[in-house]
Amino acid sequence: MIPRLLALLVLASSCARAPAPPASGTTPSDVAPSATAAAPPASTGASAVPGDAASPTSAEPSPASVAASAPSADGAPPELGAPPQLVGKDFIAQARTLFRVGACGPSGDVPARFDAATVARHCEELGRAYGDYQKTWVDVAKPFIAALEPKDLPGVVVYPFGGGDLASALTTFPSATEITTISLEPAGDVRPMDTLPADRLAHELQVHRAHLERLFEKAHSRTDNLEKESKTELPGEILFDLAALVVHGQEPVSLRYFRLRPDGSIAYVSQADIDGAKTSTERRALFANAELRFRRAGADAPEQVLRHISFDLEDAHVIADPSLLAHLSAKGKVAAMTKAASHLLWSDHFATVRTWLLDHTDWMISDSTGIPPRFASPAGFTQDTYGTFNGPAPFGLLDARDAADVKKLFASQPARDLSFRYGYPDKDGHGHLIVTRRM
Repeated sequence: MIPRLLALLVLASSCARAPAPPASGTTPSDVAPSATAAAPPASTGASAVPGDAASPTSAEPSPASVAASAPSADGAPPELGAPPQLVGKDFIAQARTLFRVGACGPSGDVPARFDAATVARHCEELGRAYGDYQKTWVDVAKPFIAALEPKDLPGVVVYPFGGGDLASALTTFPSATEITTISLEPAGDVRPMDTLPADRLAHELQVHRAHLERLFEKAHSRTDNLEKESKTELPGEILFDLAALVVHGQEPVSLRYFRLRPDGSIAYVSQADIDGAKTSTERRALFANAELRFRRAGADAPEQVLRHISFDLEDAHVIADPSLLAHLSAKGKVAAMTKAASHLLWSDHFATVRTWLLDHTDWMISDSTGIPPRFASPAGFTQDTYGTFNGPAPFGLLDARDAADVKKLFASQPARDLSFRYGYPDKDGHGHLIVTRRM
């Protein structure tokens, strides 16, 4: 029987703006499969994503575009590729409170204005979900993946279509010095942790707990779950990242927000930036990208860094705003992962990010939604298969050529057992995994 924990397949429907679905109110995971790639995405229109409401329309610029063009109060940009200077506003106090109250971290105190019994009940229930996830997925997947990784694996990880999935990123790359996740959903403003009314706490915790439990136990979020998450006051993406720290025995060290300058360098958000924001769009833009620094709890361990970047990875947006690729390219060679990504890398509408991965990745792990064989092999990669693949699950953009190629790839190699799911199952419910490595 397939384990309940399906390794956070949820993130695919929210990771990038896919071509418009056939009807409103659906996500890529709700869309029926197609034999070939769909028509190019529309430049406007709503798309449900976790932790956010519908995407902006053409009448209102997106937070990402506002952030990229907004002036910064922290002075001239540093040399691209140099470690960013840690300036700007640090929201670690709010992050630690959310870590304790929302993610049920082991350190810190529950603020006096909150009902401690409500928090205790929340943590008891969430703790069971953590325990199940740890036992049925982390403890199984982590050693298996570790045995596959080369000794010279890059310490910098890029996870496109990754949402707030720090949990499986740390399972896959526990020693990574830097992890970058990229998806449509913004990180979210952590400041409401200071002002949340006491009588709202139980509702907020219930909604976020239900969402986290689905992330840990189910195949993927459905639209109704995403809509509930979008109406909360606390930032769902940040909470998901903090929950990952609890699962992996880590604790937050700092939380800053940032923007990417046109050259790809980081401009941290300052209090002056916040005070100067004149519209709701400008304010949301300031909290779109987050940098969370963390370390192993109770130990003098080195800091690790997660940067979440809210960005539409469809070609038109990546080409129009070169800041993301400039930022990523400054990292040099990277390790990469993707999972449950609606098969977007199969589509030519996402060719730019696919090409970037082929040019800059030394080692990548994925389910079938990773790099298709017709692109990997000519670029100098070999692909190793694990588990069983009889055809793609009916999620997102499907291309008959790639479906056949991936099935043929699995059939051409010796059967290698896989006892957990890494992203989507195949169409028959089997777990599968592909390692794409530079030859």
